[in-house]
Amino acid sequence: MLQTTQAVDLETRLLVVDDDPGIRELTAEFLSSHGYLVDTAADGAAMRDAMATRDYALIVLDVMMPGEDGLSILRSLDRDTSPPVIILSVIGEEVDKIVGLEMGADDYVAKPANPRELLARIRSVLRRNQLGERRAGAPPRAWWRFAGWRLDPVGRELIDPDDVVINLSDGEFRLLLALVENPRRILSRDQLLDMSRGMNAEHFDRAIDVQISRLRRKLDRSDGEELIRTVRNEGYMFVADVARR
Repeated sequence: MLQTTQAVDLETRLLVVDDDPGIRELTAEFLSSHGYLVDTAADGAAMRDAMATRDYALIVLDVMMPGEDGLSILRSLDRDTSPPVIILSVIGEEVDKIVGLEMGADDYVAKPANPRELLARIRSVLRRNQLGERRAGAPPRAWWRFAGWRLDPVGRELIDPDDVVINLSDGEFRLLLALVENPRRILSRDQLLDMSRGMNAEHFDRAIDVQISRLRRKLDRSDGEELIRTVRNEGYMFVADVARR
């Protein structure tokens, strides 16, 4: 069942998806008190019904739910058209966090969630999303070119030297863009996390390592030379010459 809590801001509507009615209502009440319209849904089916009838600026999605869990729900979303998603994950469940970020979640908060931390993450994700929309409406920017590859920062498209489009997750794209914009510079995991997830993101080194590994496989070259070099005890460096055209 979809429930709505009224708020002052009639333009920014959020959807909180959690099977616990107490958490749903407390979260909705808190976010409403800070100027948002907030709807709640108890499961994936109710969430989809809500999305079919209303537009949402952001979804707060619990991972641990009976039946269809939050990660399955996240996997079913069309990341090109669905709103940004913040997942709620039980403290210590690193796998949930990694998988959620890999599947396109925009951020995560550990449960039990501190309401003020959740509010800060929501504001941060909404700011990044609004900035991206403004950039998308501007004239196309130049492509980044390196080692025969092309990266379109506006169209979010990576094309290999054979003109084949390489699919990237949202997290992979943002991480690659951070590397390409800082060639031949050692970037720590914390720096990469801040650049690709925003300054409010919780530091989570292993998520960066997993995405680096995935990027390396997708950027694999016939000569065996890696474009992303590991600098022991310091971080990573993008070693190719980069040009903006």
